Amino acid sequence: MSERLSGARRPAEAAGRPAPTPLARFLARCHETYAADQGGALADYIPELTKADTRHFGIAVATIDGHVYEVGDSAVPFTIQSVSKAFVFALALELIGAARVEATIGVEPSGDVFNSIRLRADSRPFNPMVNAGAIAVSALIHKAEGEGAFERIRQALGRFAGRELAVDEAVFASERLTGDRNRAIAYLLRNNSVIDGDVDAILDVYFRQCSVMVTARDLAIMGATLANRGVNPVTGETVVVPYTVARTLSVMTSAGMYDFAGEWIYRVGIPAKSGVGGGIVAVLPAQLGLGTYSPLLDSHGNSVRGLKTCEALSAHFDLHVLNRSGDIRTCIMADYDVGRVSSRRIRQPQERVILDAHAASIHILELAGALSFATIDYVSRRLAAKPAKPEFLILDFHRVPAITEAGAKLFADILGELAAAGVTAILCGMKQPSPLRAALEAPLDGGARQIRWLRTLDEAIEWAEDQVIFVHGGFTNLKALTELADQALLAGLGPEELRLIADLGTPRRFRPGERIVAEGDPATSLFFLRSGMVSVKLGTGVRVSTMVPGMAFGEMALISGTRIADVWADTATECLELPLERYDAFRARHPASGERIMRNLAALLARRLGEANAKIDVLSGN
Repeated sequence: MSERLSGARRPAEAAGRPAPTPLARFLARCHETYAADQGGALADYIPELTKADTRHFGIAVATIDGHVYEVGDSAVPFTIQSVSKAFVFALALELIGAARVEATIGVEPSGDVFNSIRLRADSRPFNPMVNAGAIAVSALIHKAEGEGAFERIRQALGRFAGRELAVDEAVFASERLTGDRNRAIAYLLRNNSVIDGDVDAILDVYFRQCSVMVTARDLAIMGATLANRGVNPVTGETVVVPYTVARTLSVMTSAGMYDFAGEWIYRVGIPAKSGVGGGIVAVLPAQLGLGTYSPLLDSHGNSVRGLKTCEALSAHFDLHVLNRSGDIRTCIMADYDVGRVSSRRIRQPQERVILDAHAASIHILELAGALSFATIDYVSRRLAAKPAKPEFLILDFHRVPAITEAGAKLFADILGELAAAGVTAILCGMKQPSPLRAALEAPLDGGARQIRWLRTLDEAIEWAEDQVIFVHGGFTNLKALTELADQALLAGLGPEELRLIADLGTPRRFRPGERIVAEGDPATSLFFLRSGMVSVKLGTGVRVSTMVPGMAFGEMALISGTRIADVWADTATECLELPLERYDAFRARHPASGERIMRNLAALLARRLGEANAKIDVLSGN
C-alpha cells in the first residue's frame, strides 16, 4: 500500500482518497520547506553525476507492515553509489560467512573521508562503509562467484528493494574512466594481501554495484527490510537473517555517514548510509525505513536536503534510537488466581468448593505488548517473589504481538526451572510462528519442561480447573442423572412444587453438536439440564459459559422475550424443557414458589455480575 503526496497542500478530496495521515503531512511539509534549499553542490569527481537535476528532491518512508509514504520526486531513478555498501556487506555476510568477512575487514570508524587511501595498523580496511572496505567486500564476492559476482549483487539489491534493478551504463563508464583513486586503493589492498586476483575485474564489480539505479522509494523499502529483521515488508521475502541485520546496522551507525558519522548519530540517532548520487537510506529498527534523494551534497558527500529531512523527522517524532522509553512493568496486564476469576464453565457446588479451597493452585498471568529480555526478566522476578509456587501457571499471550529471541530463551529457562519445581505451565493465545516455540523445543538439561498449549485463556483455565477438581476427588460422586431438586434455580421449592414442574415439562434429548437454542429466536421456554454438558455461545462463536447437570439455561426467557445467545450440546444431553405458558400457569397457582424462583434467578445473575466485575478489577489492577 502506498500513500503519495505531491505537496503539503494537496487536498485529499481532489485525489478521491482519504485524508493524509499525520506522517504523510509531516513529510510533505519537510519537502515543501527543504526543496527551496539550494545549498551544496553536485559530485563532480564522476563527470556523469554532474548531469543530475538539482531540483530533484524525493522522500519515501516504508513501514514494517509494508505501507509506503511518498512525497515529491520519490520515483526518480538515480545511481545508488555508496548506499550499496551496506547491502553488499550484508550479502557478503550471508554468502561468504561472517568469520571470513570479519577477518578481512574491520568495523571501526576511520574518521577520514570515504575515499581515503589509508588502512588500519593491521593493514585491513577500517570498515565496509569506506571505499577500501567496500572494494574488499566486492573482492570477496568476486572470489566466491567469479564472473557472476555482479549479477549476484544486482539480484540481492533487487530483493532488498522488492523489484528488478538496472544499471546506468553511462555512470558505470564514467566511474570506470575516472576511477584512478579507487584503483590506487585496490592496489594498496592487494599489496597488503587483503584482496587477490584481477584488480580491474574486482573494480568492475564495485563500479557496477555503485551504478545500479534506485529511487527514494526503493531505498525506503530496502531500509524497511533491515528494520523488519531481514524480511522485505512489501514482498514478504526473507532477504537476510537477523544476525546479518544487526551487524549491518552496527556499521551503518558508526560509519555510514563517513567522517560525519559521529555528528549524525549524535543529532539524528538513526543508522543510515549515504551516497554521492544523492541518496540516503535510514533504518529505524522494528519501525521503518526512510529513503531520500537530492543530488546536492555537502562537504562530507551527504545530501543536504536528505540530511535535513532525516534530522527533522528524528527531532519532531523523537526517533533517536538511544532515546527510548518504556516501563517493563506494563508487560503484565493482569496477575490473579482462580479464586478471583474462574473459567466460563459453571461448576457444580461440590466442584466450586474444591476450587475455592485450592484457588492458589492455579495462577494466571496475562501478558501484553512486545516482550523483550528485560520484560521477561521482570516476569521471572514477579514469579520468584510469590510465597508459594502454584501447581499450574497459565501464561496468556494473546495480547503479545512479538517476543524477541533473547526474551524467548530466557522464558524457556524460566519454564524449565518451574518444571523442576513441579509446576505445569499452560501457554495460550500464542501467535504463530513464535521464537518462544522454537526455544521451548530446544533440549533442556536436567529434565523436560511441563508445558501444555491451548488456544484461548478460557480453555486454559478450564483445563487447569479440571485437573485440580480431579486430583481432589471432585468427579467421583457426580450423578449420572440429576433431579430437579438439584437445580439451583429451583432451590427452596418443596417436593409437591417440584413434581408439578416435572409434570409440566417435556423431556428432551440432544445429540453432540446440536444447537438447542438459537440467538434471536423467541424465548418460549427454559431448560433444566439433567445430564451432559452444553455451552452458551454468542453468534460470533465466543463461548459465554458452559453448563453441567443441575443447571438451567434459557432462563433469561423469564425476563426477556428474545434469545440472546446460542446454546449447543457439547455431549449427548438430556433436559427437561418447561414452556413459559405452563410456567406462568404454575406461578399463578403457586405465587410464593414463583417469587422464590425469581429470587434464585436474581442470585444467579448477581454471581455472574460479580465474576464479571472481578475480571474488570483484575484487568484494572485493583
